[in-house]
Amino acid sequence: MGKRISRCVELLEQDQAIYYDGPHSGHVLTHAQGRIDAATWADYMNVGMEHGCFDMAGLAEYMRGMVDAGPTRSGHRTPTVIVEAPVNGIDAAHVRYNAWQFRQILGRGVHGILLCQAETADAVRAFVESCRYPHNTIGVDPAIPSPMARMEGAIRAKDGGTDSAGRKLLGIGTRGRGSETTAAPIWGLSTEQYLACCDPWPLNPKGELLLGVKLESPEGVANCEEILAVPGLGFAEIGPGDLSLSLGYLTIPREPYPMEMQTARDRILAACRKNGIAFLQGCTADNVIARIDEGVRVVAGHSEACAIKGRAHQKRKLPV
Repeated sequence: MGKRISRCVELLEQDQAIYYDGPHSGHVLTHAQGRIDAATWADYMNVGMEHGCFDMAGLAEYMRGMVDAGPTRSGHRTPTVIVEAPVNGIDAAHVRYNAWQFRQILGRGVHGILLCQAETADAVRAFVESCRYPHNTIGVDPAIPSPMARMEGAIRAKDGGTDSAGRKLLGIGTRGRGSETTAAPIWGLSTEQYLACCDPWPLNPKGELLLGVKLESPEGVANCEEILAVPGLGFAEIGPGDLSLSLGYLTIPREPYPMEMQTARDRILAACRKNGIAFLQGCTADNVIARIDEGVRVVAGHSEACAIKGRAHQKRKLPV
């Protein structure tokens, strides 16, 4: 039986690479498709809502289908499901105005969210805060007045403090009570259990929520070190499609990347490794072993053959 709700969190804790399937331009979100995907070869299913339909009714049916067909062979209730959200992480205002998207997505019982077009650390902090309940306070600035003090009129500072490493601390979570009654049954938990563990991992060692960012603009690359130091992130990637378009390439360059894209990729990988964040990159059966040895821990490519080879290389024990 799986030790965690999320198979991906369980694997990443063991420094195992994880492999995903599912289109970036949308997915078939039906109960029947959920039943099919419950038996996927992949560790997680990607649901692309950045460019696909923002279909909450479909997502709810999809998750129910997974539960009805489960558990997985690894003993988890469902495979991990991560949704690419439509909002752009350009700045904190964009993220906060669109935080309703995260609440809707998480309320369907998914296990993670990917923020696309992440460009500033403030935007990413707003993203993490929007996905957290206010009672979960790991990583939150302790100088923020208590709830009792705020009810008496105490004012929060606009800029939070920093930790011992100089990283800016998080503000209070803004996800409200209400959707736990729909999400908890998908996870097979009581509402109280769900409220306790739906928190970002690895910031919260007991958390089951996997939050990621895609750095796919020149600004995102320029700010990657500050962005990837934000507490609460579990994985990150370079977005070669949008980044290459901003650089003038109408066709996405394949590897080996042009020098400027390779430099950006290496810079983001280095920042991920410094901050203990899993790095996502496309791999093939021909290069997956080299990529894993380099530090890639989230593998794109939609290739079962690639996953078989990578899992064997790492001597994975958890059943697929």
